[in-house]
Amino acid sequence: MEQISLFEREMPQPLAAKLRPQTLEEYVGQTHLLGQGKVLRRLIESDQISSMIFWGPPGVGKTTLARIIANRTKAAFIDFSAVTSGIKEIRTVMEQAEANRQYGTKTIVFVDEIHRFNKAQQDAFLPFVEKGSIILIGATTENPSFEINSALLSRCKVFVLKALEEQDLVKLLKHALQSPSGFGNMDVEITDSQLQAVAAFANGDARSALNTLEMIVLNGEMTPEGRVRVTQEDMAQCISRKSLLYDKAGEEHYNLISALHKSMRNSDPDAAIYWMCRMLEGGENPLYIARRLIRFASEDIGMADSHALQVAVAAYQACHFLGMPECDIHLTHAVTYLAMAPKSNALYMACEQCKADVKEHNAEPVPLQLRNAPTKLMEELQYGKGYQYAHNADEKLTNMECLPESMRGTRYYYPTGEGEEKLVKEHLEAVLTWKKEHEV
Repeated sequence: MEQISLFEREMPQPLAAKLRPQTLEEYVGQTHLLGQGKVLRRLIESDQISSMIFWGPPGVGKTTLARIIANRTKAAFIDFSAVTSGIKEIRTVMEQAEANRQYGTKTIVFVDEIHRFNKAQQDAFLPFVEKGSIILIGATTENPSFEINSALLSRCKVFVLKALEEQDLVKLLKHALQSPSGFGNMDVEITDSQLQAVAAFANGDARSALNTLEMIVLNGEMTPEGRVRVTQEDMAQCISRKSLLYDKAGEEHYNLISALHKSMRNSDPDAAIYWMCRMLEGGENPLYIARRLIRFASEDIGMADSHALQVAVAAYQACHFLGMPECDIHLTHAVTYLAMAPKSNALYMACEQCKADVKEHNAEPVPLQLRNAPTKLMEELQYGKGYQYAHNADEKLTNMECLPESMRGTRYYYPTGEGEEKLVKEHLEAVLTWKKEHEV
């Protein structure tokens, strides 16, 4: 949609752009979709594609695959950016697509970063997808279930693209060293182990792998013979820090906190520490992690070890006082404690069941015996009548009913036999037994 200036044409392209595959035969990875006989490959080869969404992490070939489809299809192809385009641009393109349809020509509209479109912008595509004026191909790094309107999503086939395997990335890197479009005209001395290190550093991202290789080669050591030698020092400077896949506002954020939570629930401190450090390394606010630990302490441990809540709250305070990077050890302390603590979800189950009852049932009045009577009128209305003060009883128990009459006998809290909750269970059973023996 944007006009390219003369100056932009003269700027050198990144290695990843120069080596972008043009055919399915050149495309690397995604064999679960594009292998011989696989459904997506058959659709492309037979030119029978319909509207679809490519969902996957950065650098796995979503845009490249769309361009390959454009090269093979008999349809007009429009490359559309969700970052720079608005409703006005969408309508202009749709009008052109509708005109194409009337002349018997299909139009493929490729929308990169489609999750960045708001609801109104996504809705603008819907009638044209329904009429068949366009074949929509969207690319997104976010879960389409959350980011794409359900009406539009229901009309698109979702294909999940996976992060590339290290062997796929090594293959790409070797091709870059041999191709005339890459470094084929240079004599580059780089070992297989160094290429493997670059592939590991890229974390499944082809663009990252090629950009890293370009940086390493261009900063390599020139020998007297005119050869470019990649030294370990060059490698160390260029891959000193891995950029972990993590979007604090996206799906990966929830994937990692879910992994942390479930690892602690499964009493696996090593996995829990790993997922916590992944979040911190990705730039997560330590206070967010600490808040989730506080929730976990009551939801998954509860009365089995009430100290867990104190540890989690203390970790939050430590994160607040110190911040990163010092507070990482306090989070590790808390995560390890919570992972190793005895587990009970009895409080969580009690809370959830009670919330459901409160929503479903009528708002029962507070029984008279539980009401205070600070005024004479309230006394006359029998507020407080029948109240029994537990401290006056030898057992510190009475047979007074504290629930509404319609809910008599309802139970929410069922303590487990885990940790300290075992003592709570024994005490509660004794209380219930006493009350049953002293029913009125």
